[in-house]
Amino acid sequence: MLDIKDAKIAIIGLGYVGLPLAVEFGKARMTVGFDINGTRIAQLKAGHDATLETSAADLNAAAHLRFTDTLDDLRDCNVYIITVPTPIDAYKRPDLSALLSASKAVGLVISKGDIVIFESTVYPGATEEDCIPVITATSGLTFNTDFFAGYSPERINPGDKTHRLPDIMKVTSGSTPDTAKCVDDLYKTIITAGTHLAPSIKVAEAAKVIENTQRDVNIALINELALIFNKLDIDTMDVLEAAQTKWNFLPFRPGLVGGHCIGVDPYYLTHKAQQMGYTPEVVLAGRRINDGMGAYVVSRVLRDMINRDIPIKGARVLVLGATFKENCPDTRNSRVVDIINECCNFGMTVDVHDPWVSAAPEIGCTIDTIDNPKNGQYDAIILAVGHDSFKAMGLETIQKFGRPTHVFMDVKAVFPKTDGILRI
Repeated sequence: MLDIKDAKIAIIGLGYVGLPLAVEFGKARMTVGFDINGTRIAQLKAGHDATLETSAADLNAAAHLRFTDTLDDLRDCNVYIITVPTPIDAYKRPDLSALLSASKAVGLVISKGDIVIFESTVYPGATEEDCIPVITATSGLTFNTDFFAGYSPERINPGDKTHRLPDIMKVTSGSTPDTAKCVDDLYKTIITAGTHLAPSIKVAEAAKVIENTQRDVNIALINELALIFNKLDIDTMDVLEAAQTKWNFLPFRPGLVGGHCIGVDPYYLTHKAQQMGYTPEVVLAGRRINDGMGAYVVSRVLRDMINRDIPIKGARVLVLGATFKENCPDTRNSRVVDIINECCNFGMTVDVHDPWVSAAPEIGCTIDTIDNPKNGQYDAIILAVGHDSFKAMGLETIQKFGRPTHVFMDVKAVFPKTDGILRI
């Protein structure tokens, strides 16, 4: 089995997950960061991370890290860590295409005695049932004889400058007991918060997928309560502020549920469950509720527009925020798209303003992303993402973007409750 002192690391995929990992390993040992995106590689070589997860100082500190988009540059490595995206397709089915492509790439360069570790979120069984056969077929090597595997699920939280990679406990696993110990020992060299060695790869895969499924279901409960309270003419945030005075009340809040984890991972679990002949009830119900929140937000806005005698067709709407969460440039699976598309479906014109996003091609329909909204132009304003920059602008400044009679929906309850402002 590989001695971790001799480990030469290859990180395949340099996004939100892979780059911080490459930086940490690159501080102490030979590490090669690989990505098929040549533009991304060029930016990283120039010391710039477009995701803003690492700084130029971070990149400079990784003295043993180099970047490449040439697969042959990985042949001297003996530990391959795959950190590519695992999204869902238009039918909400797991899309393993990037993961299987990365597995094939590893199969082209892996050698006897090497270890491949997966960090991408998958359903239980995917590593050994879907990915390993690709490596085996491509390399001609025998699994658990010629090469070995591990799984250590990523726990990166984009935009979070407090919980960084070394400060988050890491779950580890391996395809054999010796491999598991080797993988665990390797991560211990960079994770100061410690590691948890799971008994199998499947357990580690399942642990990852339920972390976000649990959050999704909890948020769905709060979103459903918001739907109920709206019918009862009760402010949801008032209720939550009262309820959370109890020490064990969980402080979830209503809103849009998107991103590359919470809005995606549950579909990986339900996909596998349905393959096994079980139809999940609670998880899928939560997904339906959360996926419907964008349409609900627009329905609230439309109702208030009607009450204020504002014509809907041809109305101009300003959506503030395009990313899936506050204070980061990540637009992957942003559910702001649901608000935008719903407004478009009612014949309204939508402008999007987000200082974190210079252009938002992943949003969906054709949208004008504007840098400086003009005062007095909009029939409705929807504050969809709670960026600190919007808080700094202040309520008065934001409302000046609206016409004398307009609707303002504060989806994230960024500002204190005020008469005439809608909140979920």
